[in-house]
Amino acid sequence: MPDLGLGLPQFEAFLAGLNVPNSCVLNKPLFKKMFQEHADLDAKDKKALKDDVDKIRWLYTLKPSTINIASYSDDLRDYGELAFLLVELSSAKNTERLGQLINRAIPYPTVIFFVHSESKTVEGSTPSATEANAESGVTGREYEPENKNANEQLALCLADKRINKADKEKWVIEAFQLSPWLGLSSKTESEQEFLNSLTFTGLPHSNFWQFYQAIMARVQALQCAHISGRFHLASGEVTQQADLLNRYRSIENDIKKLRAQIKQAEFSQQVVLNTNCSKQTLKLKAEAKKNTRKHSEKRYPRSGLKKHGHRRRQHQQTPRTVPRSLYRR
Repeated sequence: MPDLGLGLPQFEAFLAGLNVPNSCVLNKPLFKKMFQEHADLDAKDKKALKDDVDKIRWLYTLKPSTINIASYSDDLRDYGELAFLLVELSSAKNTERLGQLINRAIPYPTVIFFVHSESKTVEGSTPSATEANAESGVTGREYEPENKNANEQLALCLADKRINKADKEKWVIEAFQLSPWLGLSSKTESEQEFLNSLTFTGLPHSNFWQFYQAIMARVQALQCAHISGRFHLASGEVTQQADLLNRYRSIENDIKKLRAQIKQAEFSQQVVLNTNCSKQTLKLKAEAKKNTRKHSEKRYPRSGLKKHGHRRRQHQQTPRTVPRSLYRR
């Protein structure tokens, strides 16, 4: 792997562990002006892009001519190539918003590496990972306090895109995923297992659709690991994990709404709201235990254990369309 000269030693060590073929390396800058001119941005998008993004680089391009993986296309999807981007952040509070706008602007299926280095932090500007993930609905560890030894934080962002049936020159963003933040200098066991699972040689090479879906499955497994404490990746469990995450996040949102109501409620109403909040908190803990138990049963099956079917839940996110013609090279 050639020296990319990114000035991010911990992140570059992570990239070296991916075993990306040299033929895939692009390592060219993308300027914020390109997104400002071509993406559909509102005022908050423009502010986040201006204030929170330091640099954007197109690290890798995966296509049949650079790696031995076939393209994939059908009536809904066109996975002819994949783009891997590095986005260096000065603040992580708008990470989800930035992930959404970048995926709207770039028509290729894209893997975004968000990196936040504490050495570049402006004092008082960086939220904890809990605060940053609160906006994105992602459960993750808190940022470690700023220190002299820069700790680079990493988050992965992916979005499954399909062709707009009404206008085949546009894309529709369906499934959007943003991983919890990982401290590259202080990883938990489950986080290390997640990073190890991203090695290119361990991902399916049948076609780019399968390759990309495998990365999305690993991000989802990491999200479950931050609830259950164990990184568990097995075929056939993607829908099951998605159901657990949806239930967990739904309860989290209910608790967040109740806490906001408590702050504004009169004293007589606060007792009732606090009781409801406590019930939801207990429900949240029960879901976390259920997640842990399911993983334990898969790993250490008991005799006589019955398998239960799980109903597939349709994604409820409002589709966003993007023009397919942008950034064609």
